Formats: sequence, structure tokens, C-alpha cells
Amino acid sequence: MIKSFEDVQDYGKQGFEAWVASATAMTKGFQAVAAESAEYSKRSFEKGTAALQEMMAAKSLDRALAVQQGFAKEAYEGFVGQLNRFGELYAAAAKEAYKPFETQIAQLTNKVGAPK
Repeated sequence: MIKSFEDVQDYGKQGFEAWVASATAMTKGFQAVAAESAEYSKRSFEKGTAALQEMMAAKSLDRALAVQQGFAKEAYEGFVGQLNRFGELYAAAAKEAYKPFETQIAQLTNKVGAPK
């Protein structure tokens, strides 16, 4: 059981510290997603520009279509891969944000006792 007012204050302080740690972890996770997004956008733009230049330099319509089809396939595969990467980054951020609360909940459960 909770024994005193000081215990309640201590739990409140721990809760606030857990919230701050969780918010910090989520902020870092969002920064990683933003950096990854910016890098992906840059790579996509560069690849699109290169493909356009190659299509414009093509000597025949068949060659231009082949370049366009290759670019479309590569862009689709890159997009799907990037979606997977974003999923991994969001999952990692969520796990890191939950860790401070996980510890606090375990401590509280041990202190208060199991429900009857």
C-alpha cells in the first residue's frame, strides 16, 4: 500500500520525469523521421532529374519509354522500401517513448501489490 503523502509526491515526481523522458524520446524519433524524409525527398528528386535528362537525350521513343519504365519501377520499389523504413522509425520511437512509463508502472505495481 501507499504509506504516506511523501510516497504520493514521489510518484508524482517520477510520473513527471517519465513524461519528460517520453516526450524527449518522441521528439528524437520525430527528428529522425524528418531527417529520413528530407533525405528520401532529395534522393527522389535527384533520381527523377537524372531520369528526365536521360529521357530527353534518348534518340528514339522506345529508348525514352524504356528509361521511363525503369525509373517508374525503381521509384515504386524505393517508395515501398521507404515506407517500411518509416514504419521502423515510428515503431522505435514509440518503444523508446514507452520505456519510462514501463519502469514506473512496474515499480508501482510492486509497491501497491496485485489486485485481489
